[in-house]
Amino acid sequence: MQNKIDKENLYDVIKNIPDQLLTGLDLAKDVKVEGKFKAIEISGMGGSSLPANLLRIYLHSLFWKNASVNPRFGIFQNRSYGLPPEAFDECLNIVSSYSGNTEETVSSFEEVLKNNLPCFGIAAGGKVAEMCKENNIPLVLMPPPEKILQPRMALACNFAAVFQVLANSGMVEDKKKEFGETASKLKENGQIFEEQGKKIAEEVAGKTPVVYGSTRFKSLAMIWKIMFNENSKTPAFWNFFPELNHNEMIGFTKPQGKFHLIVLHDSGIDPRISKRMEITTNILKKYGTDSTIVDMPEDGILFRIFSTLQIGCWASYYLALKYGIDPTPVEMVEELKANSTLKCNTENF
Repeated sequence: MQNKIDKENLYDVIKNIPDQLLTGLDLAKDVKVEGKFKAIEISGMGGSSLPANLLRIYLHSLFWKNASVNPRFGIFQNRSYGLPPEAFDECLNIVSSYSGNTEETVSSFEEVLKNNLPCFGIAAGGKVAEMCKENNIPLVLMPPPEKILQPRMALACNFAAVFQVLANSGMVEDKKKEFGETASKLKENGQIFEEQGKKIAEEVAGKTPVVYGSTRFKSLAMIWKIMFNENSKTPAFWNFFPELNHNEMIGFTKPQGKFHLIVLHDSGIDPRISKRMEITTNILKKYGTDSTIVDMPEDGILFRIFSTLQIGCWASYYLALKYGIDPTPVEMVEELKANSTLKCNTENF
């Protein structure tokens, strides 16, 4: 039953995230780019850039499992107006903007076209879609916003679409079967993830969430932080082991507020990292900062990524409800748009 606070029914959007993995594959099934590339570069702001973070986790895991089948290549991100140097060197450029009107991304796309660089676009419409059509550039046309609500919630669809284009273009092995099996397992365990998220929301309520992960899964900690920001409308921070042990943890000696650590623990990490997680949470407890350890669900790497992210979505969702806040709207972003002199619409994805 839809909660009265959740006016736009974000509940169903989170519940149906597993379906996005299959939707993304289908949307990109006929999109490919000819050529040989030693790197990819995603130009996009906010969540539109995040598929690169997940690709690093997923593809690097496949590489270490079977290096001959999954050759390693560079994965770069561009979160500004101009292209980085890597974009010009045997690189497949991906122009990603859910609305299609993100100013920084449109500017980067103009530079891609000016230099005749190999590329494809991902958008639900807007200027990016128009530029793709005008210049005969391959385009993955995303579902309209009303199908997913806020663009930030389309990460699974976006990731799957990028992966499928790479498969179509011969850069990675096709994984349709694995994506289908993962979607099914995520649905089967959906209630478990929801309850985990609800419990975390209870523990973190009234405090500032600080999400920590291992080096391998640091991007998942970052995305949890983003979900707390945008769904719960609260400050949140992230970092990763072992780096944080050399600087950030010292800051909890004299905290200027109430914080709660959320530690994403993967059973497959170096046991020395696991030990650091244990010691760190014990030390910080002495300084008044409590912790919640989230044991990342075990199975294939794709399942581990998206099950962990779904728990984070539920945690941020239930924290919003606890604060009496509708998790969907991002009023501050809309205020920025209304007062902005930018030529194109800004977006939070």
